[in-house]
Amino acid sequence: MALAEGTPLETVPARRRLRRAGPRRSAARGWRLTPWLFLIVPLGFLVLFTYVPVANSFWYSVTDWDGLDPQQNFVGLDNYVQIFTRPEYFQVFAVSLFYLVGAIAQLGLALLFAVLLSFRTRFKNFFKGVIFFPYLINGVAIGLMFLFFFRPGGTLDSVLAAFGVVDPPQWLGDPSIVNVSLAATSVWRYMGLNFVLFLGAIQSVPAEQYEAADLDGANSWQKFRFIILPSIRRILGLSLILAVSGALSAFEMPYIMTGGANGSETFVIQTVDTAFRYAQVGLASAMAVVLLAIVLLITAVQRRFFPDEKASVQ
Repeated sequence: MALAEGTPLETVPARRRLRRAGPRRSAARGWRLTPWLFLIVPLGFLVLFTYVPVANSFWYSVTDWDGLDPQQNFVGLDNYVQIFTRPEYFQVFAVSLFYLVGAIAQLGLALLFAVLLSFRTRFKNFFKGVIFFPYLINGVAIGLMFLFFFRPGGTLDSVLAAFGVVDPPQWLGDPSIVNVSLAATSVWRYMGLNFVLFLGAIQSVPAEQYEAADLDGANSWQKFRFIILPSIRRILGLSLILAVSGALSAFEMPYIMTGGANGSETFVIQTVDTAFRYAQVGLASAMAVVLLAIVLLITAVQRRFFPDEKASVQ
């Protein structure tokens, strides 16, 4: 190919390399942009339905908005002062203790069943389905089902009558046991989720470790303590934080079954009533922010005691 007069010979290969690299750079740039094109829609929904409402809650929490009047008067930290100075707002957290105890019992039962069904057990697939099935049922349906289960003369009273109990307590009407009944319902519903998490983590442990433990003469408790428990440590930490945050934000079961009556009102039910029954959206938003802060604090504590394995190695 003829060269233009005055063109240095050494620049020709460089120009050819630039021409060849041009399409490659464009293709590489296109590959880098492709994942973001797929993420635009989900990220947009995440911002629209999560971060924007959270930002609005922060703004409403420093106003006296009633939810109807377009005017929102700025009141600063007055709503937060009410929450921390009026004892009735924090007394309902005592109800969360019942759900917390139930959540711990739920984790223990889920871990027990996961360990038992991870090894050779007759009808283990059937039992797996039985344990996980309640989690697939809609929460409203579960609430209505247990509402008939606990009502006077209902299923539970009929079963107890068959065993000679003629005067059973008011399971949802007695303030001393209503929260125990509701917490037991939550245990029945959510145990399947933790069971599946534990089961997957246990089955991911290599079989060679169990074989080596058998050769060393380890018993079942030693296998659980030194093989299974360290292997599911991260899943256990995740389940624990979900259980604690769920206990603090319990809403569905008590709201459907009792509406918060007979001493079963939780902090979330109180927040909903404050917003929609008493038309104090600003105060309710402050209560929601306080609950969010508590959950984030618990998450930070969880990460302190259950650190990421990669971070701990570094």
